[in-house]
Amino acid sequence: MKRPSFHIIRPLLLTGARSSSRWFSYIGLGIGVLLLLLAQQLYIDIQALVKQTSIRKNGFDYISITKQITNENMGRDNRFSPADLDSLRQQSFIQGAAPLTSNRFEVVATAGDQIPFASDIFLEALDNEFIDTVPPGFDWQPGQATVPLIFSSDFLEMYNVFAPSYGLPQLSMETASNVVIGLRCEGQKGGATFRAQIVAFSDRINSLLAPKEFLDWANLEFEGLPSANASRVYLKTTDANNPDLLQHLTQKSYRVNKEKTAFGRSKQILQGVIAGLGIFGVLVVALALLLFSFYLQLMVARSRDNLQLLLTIGYRPDWLSKQVARRFIPVYLAVVSAALAATQLMQYGFHQFVMYNRPELSSLLHPSVWVTAIVLTGLSIFTNMRMVRKLLYGLS
Repeated sequence: MKRPSFHIIRPLLLTGARSSSRWFSYIGLGIGVLLLLLAQQLYIDIQALVKQTSIRKNGFDYISITKQITNENMGRDNRFSPADLDSLRQQSFIQGAAPLTSNRFEVVATAGDQIPFASDIFLEALDNEFIDTVPPGFDWQPGQATVPLIFSSDFLEMYNVFAPSYGLPQLSMETASNVVIGLRCEGQKGGATFRAQIVAFSDRINSLLAPKEFLDWANLEFEGLPSANASRVYLKTTDANNPDLLQHLTQKSYRVNKEKTAFGRSKQILQGVIAGLGIFGVLVVALALLLFSFYLQLMVARSRDNLQLLLTIGYRPDWLSKQVARRFIPVYLAVVSAALAATQLMQYGFHQFVMYNRPELSSLLHPSVWVTAIVLTGLSIFTNMRMVRKLLYGLS
């Protein structure tokens, strides 16, 4: 016998069923999906913003720390001891710690006849792994007359700001790299003059860096002392804005560049708010699906006699369940699509009008948000079909 189409038997399943619970479930589902998608996209945006707050190299952030100087400890030795460095390296959120050692002898830098300039300066040294720009040949051996230097980009900018006031020429990076610098080193054990040349500029380290081999040798040669404990340490970490890292530094009374970690200090609060928003969205979705299951149970209960009659005359439960569940699929697709469109509109407004089109963000939704929307659609359809199938098989 040829079965009639579903629209013929459809009135038998809608005997007085009130649709208010169904529409409440649709609205709840839309709100829950919207909150969940928004939470996911905001989390992705926060991660993108945080990654831009510090200069990265090979996937790591590098930040400098110092010990806080207060009225209580200003008379003490506030440099980092080997024990302090070992304690830092043992933390799971820190992948490396390197001291920024300095000269223990006097250094006077001159620019010869090219630029009538002379000044007392300080030299520092750091492991090459922690320097953002390390050119080939940035090393030194005893007997080598020329000392390569890495100059801070900020220092060059400061020089160019004040140079005209002192009748000095402003310099580009290329010109500064060609200037031959004289280094006069003096200590209790003697002194010597070296030629020096700027071989690179650093955007990360505000200092004048010499090869570590030179500084260790010069401290012993001119002052008779090894390199002292450092007042500044550079940390290597996968996330400079890690709340655990910032909390540890605060507990140890270590100072860190607040500009590079400003966003991370509120990251924990933001992540908590977003996590709460996402959890609330999941709960709303779950409650909406639960409410819709009540509607289906009510519909089946009120159509119980008609359904049993259809089953008796030969309609199979699996066919009926598919037909009943299929009529709700377009509604689920429309609800999730509307939530996805609203999320896309909000992301566009956030990027264009709140973040002023910052390049690290995108006006389009992240692909994972689309995947989540697809998964939620599939979950809603699966839950719907499973519930209808279970109810009809219960009747049979």
